[in-house]
Amino acid sequence: MANRSAASKKTVTAATGKGAKKTALPEGTDKLPAIAEIEPKSAAPAVNRAVRILDLLAESDAPLGLADLARAIDAPKSSLHGLCATLTQLRLISRTENGLMTIGPHVMFWANAILGRSDIAQEFGTVCRESGILPDETITLSVLDGAHVVYVACHNGSRPLGIQFRIGMRLPAQFTATGKAMLATMSDDEVEERLRGAWPEKMTPNSTSGMSAFKRELKQIRERKFSIDDGQIRDGMHCFGAPVFDANNRVVAGVAVSMLSHDLSQKSMRQAGEAMRNIADKLSERLGSSIDR
Repeated sequence: MANRSAASKKTVTAATGKGAKKTALPEGTDKLPAIAEIEPKSAAPAVNRAVRILDLLAESDAPLGLADLARAIDAPKSSLHGLCATLTQLRLISRTENGLMTIGPHVMFWANAILGRSDIAQEFGTVCRESGILPDETITLSVLDGAHVVYVACHNGSRPLGIQFRIGMRLPAQFTATGKAMLATMSDDEVEERLRGAWPEKMTPNSTSGMSAFKRELKQIRERKFSIDDGQIRDGMHCFGAPVFDANNRVVAGVAVSMLSHDLSQKSMRQAGEAMRNIADKLSERLGSSIDR
């Protein structure tokens, strides 16, 4: 395992309807691994397809139509019609007035059950409130899910960022401060294994372009002890992150603060990174970590 002291969608809205010429699916959707590539071949195809549909709806900032889903999954609309109807009955899919689909409310029942079994989101909120560190800034908590990070908690600051971090939002780990921070705790071989497959499409011109460049970035993070997203998920926004460890000294999450780039100096960037290192250490201690960082 590499040095543990290391700190560490864009989504094109989609909508169809009468008169719409073409629908833009979430950028990078067609590059996400198919569920069938992840699950054992013996898994039920209908379950795989249902999960893929829910993933697509969760990734999209706008409702999708049956044609959008069929195109993204490369399946005939007729084969998805009954499945989407069943998912709607189960409240896993919601329908808009014009028949488009969004993720349904029953998903939150599962999400709340997962969060309810973990203290990390609650402890994160406690640390943010009690530490008083960067109280006016937006600080997020996310976990790794394959090659992506999933946001599980957010302390919303008073400074506008022009982006909203939603619970459940997924972004490529390579571009985010939290993803970089968590991946930097792993060896390069582990990172390559986790990120195998096609490199995600850039979200901004600053997004890391490939594995070689990313390895160089990870080396800098390990030396610096915190990560920097220098406008890689949104132009004009910097994020600074650090990893969180559990009682078994395993990396389980990452924290990051997001700030407008034009407000930053070299000194304030270093201070922001150290502040995230501080919050991550406090959160790790509350989770029982004994690692010497």
